[in-house]
Amino acid sequence: MADKFRPRKKDKFAFGVWCVLNRGRDPFGAETRPHIDPVDAVGKLAKAGCYGFEFHDEDLVPFGTPEKERRQIIDRLKKVMQKTGIKATAGTTNLFSQPMFRDGAFTSHDAEVRGFAVGKAMKLIDLSAELGTGVVLLWGGREGAEVDAAKDPVTALGYYRQCVNFLCHYIRDKGYRIQLSIEPKPNEPRGDMYLATTGHALAFIQTLDNPEMVGVNPELAHVKMAGLNPYHEFGQALEAGKLLDVHLNGQKGPRFDQDLSLGSDSLRDVFMVVKLLKDHNYNGTIAFDAHPFRTENDPWDFVDRCMRTYNMLSAKVDELNADAEYQKLMKPLLAQRGPLAKALGGYSAAAVETLQGYDYKVAKMSRSKLPYEKIDQIVSEVLMGVR
Repeated sequence: MADKFRPRKKDKFAFGVWCVLNRGRDPFGAETRPHIDPVDAVGKLAKAGCYGFEFHDEDLVPFGTPEKERRQIIDRLKKVMQKTGIKATAGTTNLFSQPMFRDGAFTSHDAEVRGFAVGKAMKLIDLSAELGTGVVLLWGGREGAEVDAAKDPVTALGYYRQCVNFLCHYIRDKGYRIQLSIEPKPNEPRGDMYLATTGHALAFIQTLDNPEMVGVNPELAHVKMAGLNPYHEFGQALEAGKLLDVHLNGQKGPRFDQDLSLGSDSLRDVFMVVKLLKDHNYNGTIAFDAHPFRTENDPWDFVDRCMRTYNMLSAKVDELNADAEYQKLMKPLLAQRGPLAKALGGYSAAAVETLQGYDYKVAKMSRSKLPYEKIDQIVSEVLMGVR
């Protein structure tokens, strides 16, 4: 492989620790890979060229671990971070594995469950602050329902809001420099999940006490599970100024959540997301939330593959953006000039007069040239390496 695609720290790649700890178990078969110590896994991610890692509280410290042992694990992790320079780029709390969360954490009918969930999240926020983490992810894995008559979505979303508001106030009270980020998903493990898409999450955020503290981290596979276009979902979060993190992987259509390696499917979808992030100067981490194939004996070829694939697609984006024919075709489409562009930039009496008095050339507008077939073909030729 070309060395120019080798991952480097400046690429700002990050993996969820849970990705490399995944042992290949699925609903139909037992583990196919040996256990990896989570702190050792962080060290190996650093050696592989990763800038950072994302973590669940229970990735690092098993549920119910005594405080003394918990402290020892965290201290080991901090030593590895100091030695290797790897960053803890995002933290999240596991509010889906324990049986108490079987009908939701923040949206449970039971206030005791909701209280436990908020307390667990606050402890994770404390750990994130200690590790220098600026983003805490909220994936509502159990926030949903299978039986509509048993769960009122208005009440459930109200509980959800209470809990997120509480966490925002806790962060402010502690003086932490942390933002919360909602990760949408339409279904699985619940039959239907609240905040199913980027649009759902953005609308919910605007109802919070401190909407400026909360953003979104779309996941490519989750978007495709909803039958939507990742380019548009990521773009909506970017346009709203709410894209705090990204989760990249592969997904073969609206099936179960496959979490495939980046590039194993839908290269064009990934290419367009990479183009979007580059064109709009996204400066956050490029995080992968995927699993090695169950056939793999260890996760390290998978880790390298995801990062190299991103870098290869990034180079293809540069190639497309530098293509003279592409630029020539795009230039008239992107041109914003003349009195109407100015008038549409902001409401005023003068703008109303301009729009109402303009001599519109309806016939000309109806037959303007839109060379989309040619543009799309150029993308295909760039991706296939034939230009």
